[in-house]
Amino acid sequence: MGTPDRIQFFVTNPHPCSYLDNQLATSLFADPYTEMTLDTFAMLTELGFRRSGEFIYKPQCANCSACIPVRVKINEFTSSRSQKRIINKNLDLHVQIDSPAFREKDYQLYEDYINTKHSDGGMHPPSHDQYQSFLMSSWSNSQFIRFFDKDQLICVAVVDRLPHGLSAVYTFYNPSFEKRSLGTYAVLWQIQHCRSIGVSHLYLGYWITNCRKMAYKNQFKPIEQLKNDVWVTAT
Repeated sequence: MGTPDRIQFFVTNPHPCSYLDNQLATSLFADPYTEMTLDTFAMLTELGFRRSGEFIYKPQCANCSACIPVRVKINEFTSSRSQKRIINKNLDLHVQIDSPAFREKDYQLYEDYINTKHSDGGMHPPSHDQYQSFLMSSWSNSQFIRFFDKDQLICVAVVDRLPHGLSAVYTFYNPSFEKRSLGTYAVLWQIQHCRSIGVSHLYLGYWITNCRKMAYKNQFKPIEQLKNDVWVTAT
């Protein structure tokens, strides 16, 4: 896999790590003034980069390699017994695929989710500007997957549609629907959606062994990890 020659990359100054306590992190960013295309973004995703708004980045820490890019192999994935139960719990939900746009109903769900689940994180406090700058971009071919219980919006999964797969950007949901396991269900729904549109992988971002918030990603097997620029099936 090669990196496009025309893109310049910049390394940030060390800053507190969002995932591991008492760690400093640095990130490698693609030049935000470079015109980004979907094909270039897809190539960078293959190389372990992620999108945050208009920015493309990946961790590049001097003394740590804990952040491992992972993706689900769609054609080989089989739901576990517990995952099948989660699917069955949510068969009554209505799912709507919408274009990226600011919707007050979506934002209120996001705001409640951040305040309830991540009040100690880097995205707190939420705001309209922060929400849009985090999830929206002009070139990423994004979709907002919106899950409704009757007329109530209870979950939104933001994904980027790539030529060869989907890249899961972020999922937020109503925490009061805990019994539905909406975070897990959103990933299972995306896997099925990948099958229906004929793409081979669902990119889930970074998996970190010692980060409890990332542990769920290892439930979707077989999962591939990017190590030394090669995707290998995790054992």
